[in-house]
Amino acid sequence: MSPTERSGAPPHEPGTPLIASLRSQTNRHIRASDRTRIETLLWRSIAVIEENQAPGGAYPASPSFPVYRYCWFRDGSFIADAISRAGRVESAEAFFGWCSRVVVDRAGRVESLLARRARGEPIPLEDFLPCRYTLDGDDAAEDWWEFQLDGYGTWLWALDRHAARRGVSLRPYADAAELTVRYLTAFWAEPCYDWWEEHPAHRHTSTLAAVHGGLAAAAGWDVLASATRDAARRTAAEIRARVLAEGVHEGHLVKWLGGRELDASLIACSTPFGLLAPREPVTTATVDALEAELVHGGVHRYAGDSYFGGGEWLLLSALVGWYYAEAGRIGDACTQLLWVADQAEENGDLPEQVSGHLLAPDQYAPWVERWGPVATPLLWSHAMFITLAHELGLLE
Repeated sequence: MSPTERSGAPPHEPGTPLIASLRSQTNRHIRASDRTRIETLLWRSIAVIEENQAPGGAYPASPSFPVYRYCWFRDGSFIADAISRAGRVESAEAFFGWCSRVVVDRAGRVESLLARRARGEPIPLEDFLPCRYTLDGDDAAEDWWEFQLDGYGTWLWALDRHAARRGVSLRPYADAAELTVRYLTAFWAEPCYDWWEEHPAHRHTSTLAAVHGGLAAAAGWDVLASATRDAARRTAAEIRARVLAEGVHEGHLVKWLGGRELDASLIACSTPFGLLAPREPVTTATVDALEAELVHGGVHRYAGDSYFGGGEWLLLSALVGWYYAEAGRIGDACTQLLWVADQAEENGDLPEQVSGHLLAPDQYAPWVERWGPVATPLLWSHAMFITLAHELGLLE
Protein backbone atom coordinates (compact mmCIF):
# COMPACT_ATOMS: atom_id res chain seq x y z
CA MET A 1 0.00 0.00 0.00
CA SER A 2 1.37 3.39 -0.98
CA PRO A 3 1.71 6.45 1.30
CA THR A 4 -1.27 8.20 -0.26
CA GLU A 5 -3.48 5.12 -0.11
CA ARG A 6 -2.93 4.98 3.63
CA SER A 7 -3.83 8.65 3.97
CA GLY A 8 -7.06 8.23 2.04
CA ALA A 9 -5.98 10.65 -0.69
CA PRO A 10 -7.09 10.31 -4.31
CA PRO A 11 -4.80 8.53 -6.78
CA HIS A 12 -2.17 10.17 -9.01
CA GLU A 13 -3.68 12.60 -11.53
CA PRO A 14 -6.90 11.49 -13.29
CA GLY A 15 -6.55 9.18 -16.27
CA THR A 16 -6.04 5.62 -15.05
CA PRO A 17 -5.03 4.10 -18.43
CA LEU A 18 -2.34 6.78 -18.81
CA ILE A 19 -0.99 6.14 -15.33
CA ALA A 20 -1.05 2.37 -15.89
CA SER A 21 1.01 2.87 -19.04
CA LEU A 22 3.43 5.16 -17.18
CA ARG A 23 3.89 2.62 -14.40
CA SER A 24 4.53 -0.08 -16.98
CA GLN A 25 7.29 2.03 -18.55
CA THR A 26 8.77 2.90 -15.16
CA ASN A 27 8.77 -0.74 -14.06
CA ARG A 28 10.94 -1.64 -17.04
CA HIS A 29 13.69 0.60 -15.64
CA ILE A 30 13.37 0.08 -11.88
CA ARG A 31 13.86 -3.33 -10.28
CA ALA A 32 11.52 -4.66 -7.61
CA SER A 33 14.22 -4.30 -4.94
CA ASP A 34 14.69 -0.67 -5.92
CA ARG A 35 10.95 -0.01 -5.81
CA THR A 36 10.91 -1.20 -2.20
CA ARG A 37 13.80 1.12 -1.40
CA ILE A 38 12.07 4.01 -3.15
CA GLU A 39 8.83 3.47 -1.25
CA THR A 40 10.75 3.45 2.05
CA LEU A 41 12.45 6.70 1.10
CA LEU A 42 9.12 8.21 0.08
CA TRP A 43 7.73 7.49 3.54
CA ARG A 44 10.84 9.02 5.08
CA SER A 45 10.59 12.09 2.86
CA ILE A 46 6.97 12.70 3.79
CA ALA A 47 7.83 12.28 7.46
CA VAL A 48 10.78 14.69 7.30
CA ILE A 49 8.57 17.37 5.78
CA GLU A 50 5.65 16.88 8.15
CA GLU A 51 7.75 16.56 11.29
CA ASN A 52 9.62 19.77 10.61
CA GLN A 53 6.69 21.93 9.56
CA ALA A 54 6.17 24.76 12.04
CA PRO A 55 2.78 25.07 13.80
CA GLY A 56 1.98 28.12 11.69
CA GLY A 57 2.59 26.26 8.42
CA ALA A 58 6.13 27.31 7.48
CA TYR A 59 8.66 24.77 6.26
CA PRO A 60 12.27 25.38 7.34
CA ALA A 61 14.74 24.85 4.52
CA SER A 62 16.75 22.60 6.86
CA PRO A 63 16.24 22.14 10.61
CA SER A 64 19.88 21.25 11.30
CA PHE A 65 21.68 23.95 9.30
CA PRO A 66 21.65 27.23 11.24
CA VAL A 67 21.37 29.65 8.32
CA TYR A 68 18.60 27.52 6.75
CA ARG A 69 16.29 27.54 9.76
CA TYR A 70 14.02 29.93 7.91
CA CYS A 71 11.24 29.55 5.38
CA TRP A 72 11.89 30.60 1.80
CA PHE A 73 8.86 31.14 -0.43
CA ARG A 74 10.71 29.27 -3.20
CA ASP A 75 11.74 26.17 -1.24
CA GLY A 76 8.48 26.06 0.69
CA SER A 77 6.36 26.25 -2.45
CA PHE A 78 8.10 23.26 -4.04
CA ILE A 79 7.75 21.42 -0.72
CA ALA A 80 4.03 22.25 -0.52
CA ASP A 81 3.50 21.07 -4.10
CA ALA A 82 5.17 17.76 -3.26
CA ILE A 83 3.26 17.20 -0.03
CA SER A 84 0.02 18.03 -1.86
CA ARG A 85 0.87 15.30 -4.37
CA ALA A 86 1.36 12.94 -1.42
CA GLY A 87 -2.18 13.64 -0.21
CA ARG A 88 -1.21 15.75 2.80
CA VAL A 89 -3.71 18.47 2.01
CA GLU A 90 -3.71 20.06 5.47
CA SER A 91 0.07 20.43 5.43
CA ALA A 92 0.07 22.11 2.01
CA GLU A 93 -2.75 24.44 2.92
CA ALA A 94 -1.09 25.38 6.22
CA PHE A 95 1.90 26.54 4.18
CA PHE A 96 -0.24 28.47 1.70
CA GLY A 97 -2.02 30.07 4.63
CA TRP A 98 1.35 31.07 6.09
CA CYS A 99 2.34 32.66 2.75
CA SER A 100 -0.94 34.52 2.63
CA ARG A 101 -0.47 35.94 6.13
CA VAL A 102 3.12 36.97 5.41
CA VAL A 103 2.07 38.90 2.31
CA VAL A 104 -1.06 40.49 3.79
CA ASP A 105 0.89 41.55 6.87
CA ARG A 106 3.11 43.53 4.49
CA ALA A 107 0.31 45.11 2.49
CA GLY A 108 1.39 48.59 3.55
CA ARG A 109 4.95 47.88 2.46
CA VAL A 110 3.80 46.61 -0.93
CA GLU A 111 1.56 49.63 -1.46
CA SER A 112 4.43 51.94 -0.55
CA LEU A 113 6.74 50.20 -3.03
CA LEU A 114 4.12 50.46 -5.77
CA ALA A 115 3.58 54.16 -5.05
CA ARG A 116 7.33 54.82 -5.14
CA ARG A 117 7.57 53.02 -8.48
CA ALA A 118 4.68 55.09 -9.85
CA ARG A 119 6.55 58.27 -8.81
CA GLY A 120 9.70 57.04 -10.52
CA GLU A 121 11.75 56.84 -7.31
CA PRO A 122 14.82 54.61 -7.19
CA ILE A 123 14.30 51.74 -4.73
CA PRO A 124 17.27 50.16 -2.93
CA LEU A 125 17.42 46.35 -2.90
CA GLU A 126 16.95 46.21 0.87
CA ASP A 127 13.53 47.90 0.61
CA PHE A 128 11.93 45.10 -1.41
CA LEU A 129 10.20 42.11 0.17
CA PRO A 130 12.66 39.49 1.47
CA CYS A 131 12.97 35.97 0.12
CA ARG A 132 12.97 34.26 3.52
CA TYR A 133 11.23 34.76 6.85
CA THR A 134 11.34 33.31 10.33
CA LEU A 135 9.01 30.38 10.89
CA ASP A 136 6.67 32.82 12.67
CA GLY A 137 6.53 34.98 9.54
CA ASP A 138 8.77 37.82 10.75
CA ASP A 139 11.62 39.40 8.82
CA ALA A 140 14.95 37.74 9.64
CA ALA A 141 17.26 39.83 11.80
CA GLU A 142 20.60 39.14 10.13
CA ASP A 143 21.76 40.33 6.74
CA TRP A 144 21.00 38.09 3.78
CA TRP A 145 20.75 38.24 0.00
CA GLU A 146 17.07 39.00 0.28
CA PHE A 147 15.72 40.55 -2.92
CA GLN A 148 14.57 37.55 -4.93
CA LEU A 149 11.38 37.54 -6.97
CA ASP A 150 11.16 33.88 -7.97
CA GLY A 151 9.60 32.70 -4.68
CA TYR A 152 6.61 34.99 -5.04
CA GLY A 153 5.87 33.59 -8.48
CA THR A 154 6.44 30.05 -7.27
CA TRP A 155 3.92 30.28 -4.43
CA LEU A 156 1.21 31.39 -6.87
CA TRP A 157 2.13 28.53 -9.21
CA ALA A 158 2.12 25.94 -6.40
CA LEU A 159 -1.17 27.21 -4.98
CA ASP A 160 -2.74 26.98 -8.44
CA ARG A 161 -1.55 23.38 -8.88
CA HIS A 162 -2.81 22.42 -5.43
CA ALA A 163 -6.22 23.98 -6.04
CA ALA A 164 -6.56 22.18 -9.37
CA ARG A 165 -5.31 18.87 -7.95
CA ARG A 166 -7.44 18.88 -4.79
CA GLY A 167 -10.45 20.94 -5.87
CA VAL A 168 -10.06 23.55 -3.14
CA SER A 169 -11.15 27.19 -3.20
CA LEU A 170 -8.72 30.00 -3.90
CA ARG A 171 -10.96 32.47 -2.07
CA PRO A 172 -9.04 32.36 1.25
CA TYR A 173 -5.87 33.46 -0.54
CA ALA A 174 -7.36 36.16 -2.76
CA ASP A 175 -6.09 39.22 -0.88
CA ALA A 176 -2.52 37.90 -0.73
CA ALA A 177 -2.62 36.80 -4.36
CA GLU A 178 -3.87 40.21 -5.44
CA LEU A 179 -0.97 41.92 -3.67
CA THR A 180 1.53 39.39 -5.01
CA VAL A 181 0.40 39.82 -8.61
CA ARG A 182 0.53 43.60 -8.36
CA TYR A 183 4.01 43.40 -6.84
CA LEU A 184 5.30 41.06 -9.56
CA THR A 185 3.77 42.95 -12.47
CA ALA A 186 5.41 46.14 -11.20
CA PHE A 187 8.87 44.75 -10.45
CA TRP A 188 9.41 41.63 -12.57
CA ALA A 189 12.07 43.33 -14.72
CA GLU A 190 14.16 44.51 -11.75
CA PRO A 191 17.61 42.92 -11.46
CA CYS A 192 17.66 40.73 -8.35
CA TYR A 193 19.45 37.78 -6.76
CA ASP A 194 19.00 34.44 -8.50
CA TRP A 195 17.88 31.07 -7.06
CA TRP A 196 21.31 30.70 -5.50
CA GLU A 197 21.30 34.19 -3.96
CA GLU A 198 24.01 35.46 -6.24
CA HIS A 199 24.54 38.05 -9.02
CA PRO A 200 22.01 40.77 -8.07
CA ALA A 201 22.91 42.95 -11.04
CA HIS A 202 21.25 40.62 -13.55
CA ARG A 203 17.78 39.59 -14.72
CA HIS A 204 17.87 35.83 -14.28
CA THR A 205 16.10 33.59 -16.74
CA SER A 206 14.96 30.99 -14.19
CA THR A 207 13.64 33.78 -11.95
CA LEU A 208 11.67 35.20 -14.85
CA ALA A 209 10.31 31.71 -15.55
CA ALA A 210 9.05 31.38 -11.99
CA VAL A 211 7.39 34.80 -12.15
CA HIS A 212 5.88 33.85 -15.51
CA GLY A 213 4.54 30.59 -14.07
CA GLY A 214 2.87 32.35 -11.16
CA LEU A 215 1.37 35.14 -13.23
CA ALA A 216 0.13 32.80 -15.97
CA ALA A 217 -1.62 30.76 -13.27
CA ALA A 218 -3.12 33.76 -11.49
CA ALA A 219 -4.43 35.17 -14.78
CA GLY A 220 -7.09 32.46 -14.66
CA TRP A 221 -8.31 33.07 -11.08
CA ASP A 222 -11.76 34.61 -10.93
CA VAL A 223 -11.16 35.55 -7.28
CA LEU A 224 -8.88 38.35 -8.49
CA ALA A 225 -9.95 41.69 -9.93
CA SER A 226 -10.30 41.64 -13.70
CA ALA A 227 -7.67 44.37 -14.06
CA THR A 228 -5.25 42.29 -11.99
CA ARG A 229 -5.87 39.21 -14.11
CA ASP A 230 -5.35 41.23 -17.30
CA ALA A 231 -2.09 42.65 -15.97
CA ALA A 232 -0.91 39.16 -15.02
CA ARG A 233 -1.70 37.86 -18.50
CA ARG A 234 0.02 40.75 -20.26
CA THR A 235 3.10 40.54 -18.06
CA ALA A 236 3.45 36.78 -18.51
CA ALA A 237 3.43 37.29 -22.28
CA GLU A 238 5.96 40.11 -21.98
CA ILE A 239 8.26 37.94 -19.88
CA ARG A 240 8.20 35.14 -22.44
CA ALA A 241 8.95 37.60 -25.25
CA ARG A 242 11.82 39.14 -23.27
CA VAL A 243 13.37 35.76 -22.49
CA LEU A 244 13.20 34.64 -26.12
CA ALA A 245 14.66 37.95 -27.29
CA GLU A 246 17.45 38.36 -24.70
CA GLY A 247 17.82 35.07 -22.87
CA VAL A 248 18.89 32.79 -25.72
CA HIS A 249 22.45 32.30 -27.00
CA GLU A 250 23.40 29.87 -29.76
CA GLY A 251 19.91 28.38 -29.63
CA HIS A 252 19.75 27.63 -25.88
CA LEU A 253 18.69 29.52 -22.78
CA VAL A 254 21.29 31.29 -20.68
CA LYS A 255 21.66 32.03 -16.98
CA TRP A 256 20.71 35.72 -17.28
CA LEU A 257 19.49 38.03 -20.01
CA GLY A 258 22.29 39.06 -22.32
CA GLY A 259 24.67 36.41 -20.97
CA ARG A 260 26.16 33.20 -22.29
CA GLU A 261 26.51 30.96 -19.23
CA LEU A 262 24.38 27.98 -18.25
CA ASP A 263 22.61 27.13 -15.01
CA ALA A 264 20.73 23.92 -14.20
CA SER A 265 17.79 25.92 -12.87
CA LEU A 266 17.03 26.79 -16.52
CA ILE A 267 15.17 23.47 -16.69
CA ALA A 268 12.40 25.24 -14.75
CA CYS A 269 11.66 27.41 -17.78
CA SER A 270 9.95 24.32 -19.17
CA THR A 271 9.38 22.08 -16.15
CA PRO A 272 7.45 23.14 -14.20
CA PHE A 273 6.78 26.79 -15.09
CA GLY A 274 5.78 26.32 -18.72
CA LEU A 275 7.44 29.37 -20.25
CA LEU A 276 8.59 26.91 -22.93
CA ALA A 277 7.22 23.51 -23.89
CA PRO A 278 9.34 20.39 -23.15
CA ARG A 279 10.00 19.61 -26.81
CA GLU A 280 10.35 23.18 -28.04
CA PRO A 281 13.67 23.58 -29.91
CA VAL A 282 15.06 26.11 -27.41
CA THR A 283 14.19 23.73 -24.57
CA THR A 284 15.82 20.69 -26.12
CA ALA A 285 18.91 22.70 -27.04
CA THR A 286 19.13 23.92 -23.45
CA VAL A 287 18.84 20.39 -22.09
CA ASP A 288 21.54 19.20 -24.49
CA ALA A 289 23.87 21.97 -23.31
CA LEU A 290 23.15 21.28 -19.64
CA GLU A 291 23.75 17.55 -20.09
CA ALA A 292 27.10 18.24 -21.71
CA GLU A 293 28.29 20.69 -19.05
CA LEU A 294 26.53 20.02 -15.74
CA VAL A 295 25.16 16.47 -15.56
CA HIS A 296 27.60 14.03 -13.96
CA GLY A 297 25.49 11.31 -12.37
CA GLY A 298 23.76 14.07 -10.41
CA VAL A 299 23.50 17.67 -11.56
CA HIS A 300 25.75 20.62 -10.74
CA ARG A 301 24.32 24.14 -10.42
CA TYR A 302 26.67 25.90 -12.86
CA ALA A 303 30.24 25.54 -14.07
CA GLY A 304 31.76 28.16 -11.75
CA ASP A 305 30.07 26.92 -8.58
CA SER A 306 32.30 26.79 -5.50
CA TYR A 307 29.73 26.56 -2.68
CA PHE A 308 30.82 23.55 -0.61
CA GLY A 309 33.16 22.75 -3.48
CA GLY A 310 30.47 22.84 -6.17
CA GLY A 311 28.93 19.40 -5.69
CA GLU A 312 25.95 17.68 -7.29
CA TRP A 313 22.57 18.87 -6.05
CA LEU A 314 19.83 16.34 -5.35
CA LEU A 315 16.96 18.73 -6.00
CA LEU A 316 18.40 19.61 -9.42
CA SER A 317 18.87 15.96 -10.32
CA ALA A 318 15.20 15.41 -9.51
CA LEU A 319 14.22 18.55 -11.43
CA VAL A 320 16.04 17.30 -14.51
CA GLY A 321 14.36 13.93 -13.98
CA TRP A 322 10.99 15.66 -13.81
CA TYR A 323 11.71 17.26 -17.17
CA TYR A 324 12.72 13.89 -18.59
CA ALA A 325 9.41 12.42 -17.42
CA GLU A 326 7.44 15.23 -19.07
CA ALA A 327 9.46 14.82 -22.26
CA GLY A 328 8.79 11.06 -22.35
CA ARG A 329 12.37 10.07 -21.46
CA ILE A 330 11.22 7.66 -18.76
CA GLY A 331 14.44 5.65 -18.54
CA ASP A 332 16.48 8.82 -17.99
CA ALA A 333 13.97 10.03 -15.40
CA CYS A 334 14.29 6.73 -13.53
CA THR A 335 18.07 7.04 -13.60
CA GLN A 336 17.83 10.42 -11.87
CA LEU A 337 15.37 9.07 -9.29
CA LEU A 338 17.70 6.20 -8.43
CA TRP A 339 20.69 8.53 -8.23
CA VAL A 340 18.87 10.70 -5.69
CA ALA A 341 17.87 7.62 -3.69
CA ASP A 342 21.49 6.47 -3.67
CA GLN A 343 22.52 9.68 -1.88
CA ALA A 344 20.30 9.09 1.17
CA GLU A 345 21.92 8.92 4.58
CA GLU A 346 21.52 5.70 6.58
CA ASN A 347 18.44 7.14 8.31
CA GLY A 348 16.91 8.20 4.98
CA ASP A 349 17.76 11.91 5.20
CA LEU A 350 18.62 13.62 1.92
CA PRO A 351 21.30 16.33 1.81
CA GLU A 352 21.41 19.48 -0.26
CA GLN A 353 24.41 18.33 -2.28
CA VAL A 354 27.04 15.57 -2.28
CA SER A 355 30.78 15.80 -2.73
CA GLY A 356 31.60 12.76 -4.88
CA HIS A 357 32.30 14.97 -7.90
CA LEU A 358 33.32 18.53 -7.01
CA LEU A 359 33.92 21.39 -9.42
CA ALA A 360 36.06 23.29 -6.91
CA PRO A 361 37.47 20.72 -4.45
CA ASP A 362 39.66 23.26 -2.68
CA GLN A 363 36.57 25.19 -1.60
CA TYR A 364 34.88 22.33 0.24
CA ALA A 365 36.79 22.58 3.54
CA PRO A 366 36.50 26.38 3.84
CA TRP A 367 32.70 26.20 3.62
CA VAL A 368 32.55 23.39 6.17
CA GLU A 369 34.70 25.48 8.47
CA ARG A 370 32.42 28.49 7.94
CA TRP A 371 28.97 26.90 8.23
CA GLY A 372 29.45 23.26 9.23
CA PRO A 373 28.58 20.12 7.21
CA VAL A 374 26.30 20.30 4.16
CA ALA A 375 22.65 20.87 5.09
CA THR A 376 21.03 17.51 5.89
CA PRO A 377 18.13 16.94 5.71
CA LEU A 378 17.19 19.52 3.10
CA LEU A 379 13.41 19.54 2.82
CA TRP A 380 13.53 20.72 -0.79
CA SER A 381 15.60 17.63 -1.72
CA HIS A 382 12.98 15.39 -0.11
CA ALA A 383 10.20 17.30 -1.87
CA MET A 384 11.73 16.92 -5.30
CA PHE A 385 12.25 13.20 -4.72
CA ILE A 386 8.53 12.90 -3.93
CA THR A 387 7.63 14.94 -7.01
CA LEU A 388 9.75 12.88 -9.39
CA ALA A 389 8.42 9.62 -7.94
CA HIS A 390 4.90 10.95 -8.43
CA GLU A 391 5.63 11.93 -12.01
CA LEU A 392 6.82 8.37 -12.64
CA GLY A 393 3.67 6.81 -11.20
CA LEU A 394 5.40 5.51 -8.08
CA LEU A 395 3.39 7.64 -5.64
CA GLU A 396 -0.24 6.65 -6.03
